[in-house]
Amino acid sequence: MSHWKQDKARYPHHALVREQSLWAIAIYRYGRWGDQIRFKPFRWFHGRMYWFCFRWVETTTGISFTKLCEIGPGLRIYHFGNIFLHSSVKLGANCTLRQGVTIGNKKEGGGVPVLEDDVEVGAYAQILGPITIGKGAVIGAMSVVLKDVPPGHRAVGIPAKILPPAGDPS
Repeated sequence: MSHWKQDKARYPHHALVREQSLWAIAIYRYGRWGDQIRFKPFRWFHGRMYWFCFRWVETTTGISFTKLCEIGPGLRIYHFGNIFLHSSVKLGANCTLRQGVTIGNKKEGGGVPVLEDDVEVGAYAQILGPITIGKGAVIGAMSVVLKDVPPGHRAVGIPAKILPPAGDPS
């Protein structure tokens, strides 16, 4: 199944009309597809179309991530708006972002986060610096994450404290 089909599968029926966040994902996938075209005039044309569409979607939805990001299949964005991903960010499969999320570097030229598969990011969370968020981790709403989060763990607070997985007695 293509990445786009996996993205769309995480949204309700007729989502392309009702879910503005899916517009941003569609434009991202279109941009990545256009870069694979070998015939230079077509690649140039699709590159120009991508940037026009990207700017339109960025302006209308407040979601900003370029085709330079590496995003796995099944991305889900709830409650679009004010979502910013650095162009070097890597997201695994089936990640979920909510409104107000920023994922990027702490300083210009600095490293950026890597989110592994199945990561859930709460509203207005900030994930900054050269860190790794492990598979299945959950980032709490309004948290500021500046250090690695092990797989399955939770990060909450400012700065984020790492908590064991839900239901873990430790």
